Amino acid sequence: MKNICFGYFEKGKREGMTEGEQHAMFDTCFEYNDHLRANGHWAGGEALEPPETALTLYWKNGKVATTGGPYAETKEQLGGILVLEARDMNHAVQLMAQHPALKYGSVFEIRPAADLNEMMKASEQRRRDRTLHAEDGLTEKGSATPDKSPALTQRNYRESR
Repeated sequence: MKNICFGYFEKGKREGMTEGEQHAMFDTCFEYNDHLRANGHWAGGEALEPPETALTLYWKNGKVATTGGPYAETKEQLGGILVLEARDMNHAVQLMAQHPALKYGSVFEIRPAADLNEMMKASEQRRRDRTLHAEDGLTEKGSATPDKSPALTQRNYRESR
């Protein structure tokens, strides 16, 4: 079961650390990530640049608009994501509860990854059906479009043979 772990931190806490403390923190965190990899639990992950480098996109007045910065202004900042393979949520919690970043003030939000395979298959079928209807000159309701007769399309010809 894939879980997405969002890692949050408070910017001020890290800024208050000495360089040596920061190195020790990163070294222990990376060592634990290596442990997750070695045991087949690490399915991917990425650190993020600071929130001020973000660009937020949204829909406004019929078009895409942008705003510089993160979507949500919070004390905690999203620092990265980790894709974790675990048997279930309890196992994911057990694995992430051992992550050294927690001792340095980080917070992990764990969410099961959604399985969209069935939804994607249904969407593909609907899109394929729409394409076939368009090729046949049919509208969504199955009636012929004014400029095409369904009896004369290549698909209907093939199916009638």
